[in-house]
Amino acid sequence: METLLEVKNLIHRYNQKVVLDIEGFELSKGEVLALIGPNGAGKSTFLRILNLLEKPTQGIVNIFGITPINNRQRHNLRKKMVMIFQEPLLFKSTVYNNVSYGLRMRKKNKDFIKNKVLEALEKFGISHLINRQAGTLSGGEAQRVSLARALVLEPEILLLDEPFAALDQPTREELRDDLYKIIRRENQTTLHVTHDRNEALVISDNVAVMNEGEILQRGRTEDVFNKPIDEFVANFLGVETILYGKITSKSDGLCIVNINNHKLEVVSDLEVGKRVITCIRPENVTLLKYSLKAPLTSARNSFISTIKDISSYGLVYRVIMDCGFNLTSFITKESLDRLNLKIGEKIIANIKATSIHLLSRK
Repeated sequence: METLLEVKNLIHRYNQKVVLDIEGFELSKGEVLALIGPNGAGKSTFLRILNLLEKPTQGIVNIFGITPINNRQRHNLRKKMVMIFQEPLLFKSTVYNNVSYGLRMRKKNKDFIKNKVLEALEKFGISHLINRQAGTLSGGEAQRVSLARALVLEPEILLLDEPFAALDQPTREELRDDLYKIIRRENQTTLHVTHDRNEALVISDNVAVMNEGEILQRGRTEDVFNKPIDEFVANFLGVETILYGKITSKSDGLCIVNINNHKLEVVSDLEVGKRVITCIRPENVTLLKYSLKAPLTSARNSFISTIKDISSYGLVYRVIMDCGFNLTSFITKESLDRLNLKIGEKIIANIKATSIHLLSRK
C-alpha cells in the first residue's frame, strides 16, 4: 500500500521535557487508524506535528513523499490535509458560508462550490440547516457542519482530534456511525485520535496505543485488543481480569498455568517454567446457571464461582466472581434476567483456552 505519511526518529520537547519519542510511524492510503491513549499521552501534540502546525524538536516528518523545509512547502502540504478538533470553531455566519469557505479560498467557481456544499450537507444529513446561523446550532449540528466543511475539500488525509468528546452519548454515537459510513464509502485515509476504546473498535481498521509520548503497540484492531503487548495496554484496552501465574506443563501447544493453585488451560507458545501475566477479556467469559448436571461446553476452563458483585456497565452488566481468583464477565440484561443472577449465588464460568492471552513476566 502507498504510504502517505511517515515519521522517523521523532523527538519533541517542551521546556526540555521529552513529550514525544517515536522511532517510526506510517499511515497508508485508505487506512483508518485509531491513535488511542490516556489523557496526557501526547496524542494531540503528535497530531499537530503531523498536520505541520508544530515543528518537532528533531526527526523527520515525510508527507506525500516530501519532507517540508520551508513555509511554502508546509502550506502546500497542509492543503492536502484537514484536521477536525473537539470544538467545531465555526465562523459567525451561515452554515453555507462555513462549509464553502475552503473552496472559496481555493478560488473555485460559484456553481462548483454550490454543488459541492449541497453534496457535503446531504452526506451529513444537514441540508435543512443551509441558511442557519452557526451560533444557533446544537453541539451535534455544529460538529456535523465542521465535518462537512472539512470533507468538502476532498482531503487526502483526514485528521480527527477527539471530535466527538464534547457531545452527549446518543449524539456522539449517531455522528460517529455516520462518519464511519462516509469514510468507508469514500475510502478516506483517516487518523483518529481518541481516548475512547469503543470508538477505536467501531471506526478503525488498525489501532496504535500511545502512552507517555511513545507508541507501545500497533496492529489490526482485533489483534491489539485481544493480544496486548504488556500490562498497561491490557488494562487500558479493557482487559478486566489480569492474573499472575506460572506455566507448569505443556502438550501440543496447550499450556497449564497455575494461578493460586488453580489450573488454567491456555493455547500459547511460551515454555514450561515461564512466569506469566494472564489476560482475560470480560466478553470472553461465558456464564451458566450452576447445577450438578451443568451442560458440557467447548470451553477448556470451567469454574464453579461465587458471585461477588453485579453492576450496570453501559449496555451490559459486569459480573465479578470468586473462583479462587477474581474473574469478570460482561453479560446482557437478557442473560442477567434469564440466569436470575444474585450476589452470593454460585455460577459456572467458562473460558476457552484460545481466548486467554499470556504475557511473559520477569
